[in-house]
Amino acid sequence: MSKKQTERLTKQQVSSGGAVGIYGEDAKVHEQSVRSASMNVLERLKQEYPRYQFRFRPTLLKQEINEKLHSIDKRLGKTLFVKNSSIKPDGGIIEVQDKEGKWRVILVSEAKFQGKDVENIKAGVLVGTSQDQVFMVAGNAVERVYKNINEVRNFMLDEYHFPYVVFLQGSNFATEIVQVFKPDGSFVEIRPNLGSLNRIDRVTAANYCMKINSNYCKNIFIGHNHSSIMLQAASIYARCEPWREDEMQQIMMDVANTSIGVLNQLG
Repeated sequence: MSKKQTERLTKQQVSSGGAVGIYGEDAKVHEQSVRSASMNVLERLKQEYPRYQFRFRPTLLKQEINEKLHSIDKRLGKTLFVKNSSIKPDGGIIEVQDKEGKWRVILVSEAKFQGKDVENIKAGVLVGTSQDQVFMVAGNAVERVYKNINEVRNFMLDEYHFPYVVFLQGSNFATEIVQVFKPDGSFVEIRPNLGSLNRIDRVTAANYCMKINSNYCKNIFIGHNHSSIMLQAASIYARCEPWREDEMQQIMMDVANTSIGVLNQLG
């Protein structure tokens, strides 16, 4: 980073009380990268499965989710106050048409950026109300991802796959110790076990606290009291450094292929 860039970043962040000034812009870039990767996956699927019909949807209506729930069990899907309410995952929704003409979800992708401590430390920026802290205390924005996950889970309640992928990026999602050097040459460690920073634990309920950075598209069955319980787990991918678009695209393609494999296996 050049001296002018550092000065501009410092002024911008100090005037906004820390990372808030450019946080939104970085989050937007991450979201756009996930959307672009999703669209590329759609084109790759069309090439690799020329006999199949695919479509992309940016939103899913709550009313449609309720109708699906109600078709599974009449007790479900009865409450809806705002008829035009919907969810809008950052990377959208990709579906394939089955042999009966029904559209089946094979990929849903989400982007969440939280934590600019690396950038702050490199720029020599102190944060907090009094601008005297090295780390910005993490917020709870990541918890908003649960709404979309739960809504898609409701929509796919009768499916044997759950292709929801979440890409977490930023210092609040560090999975290993990261050393960040200050302008004076000294360094600070961002540790994944630092409670004031790490927010991965606040989203792992969505994958039943299994290992992260793994594809859980295929539903898991566990035994309980001589019966079987089906779990639909989100595939959570997290790290401190930025995700490259080609990396996300490959992960998303793997999940989409898993979805198609499950659907083909079921006939």
